[in-house]
Amino acid sequence: MNNNDVLRRLRYTFDFDDSKMMALFSLAEAPATRAQISAWLKREDDPAFDSCSDSELASFLNGLIIDRRGKREGPPAVAEKRLTNNDIFRKLKIALDLKSEEILTLLATVDVPLSTHELSAFFRKSGHKHYRECKDQVLRNFIHAIQRKYRPE
Repeated sequence: MNNNDVLRRLRYTFDFDDSKMMALFSLAEAPATRAQISAWLKREDDPAFDSCSDSELASFLNGLIIDRRGKREGPPAVAEKRLTNNDIFRKLKIALDLKSEEILTLLATVDVPLSTHELSAFFRKSGHKHYRECKDQVLRNFIHAIQRKYRPE
């Protein structure tokens, strides 16, 4: 999944307007302008489209965590230069304060059967022998499940 898709889906899921999006970036100490956000949310075939970098999406997700969970003690989280699907999944899990059982229940609502062991493999460090890469389809289904929960229509 590309970063722009993730940003678009999360904006729709939580019904964020431009002001809220700018506020989330600011919370992560990475301010974004309305024009930048607008360009990131456009479709790829639009001439005004601009690709959202990994560090920009990481800043947005960090801002979402701060907004939903509060600012933690110590120095602010630094946005990663390289972001994987596993990192996005982890940040969403933290922001929404989801436990493993809740994630499995959410995934079951979109017909994605996953075991506790498979899920925990996504949250391990990449060098761990039981680490498993989160594929685009799993992340897409997880975001879709979140959308069903927070924006049921």
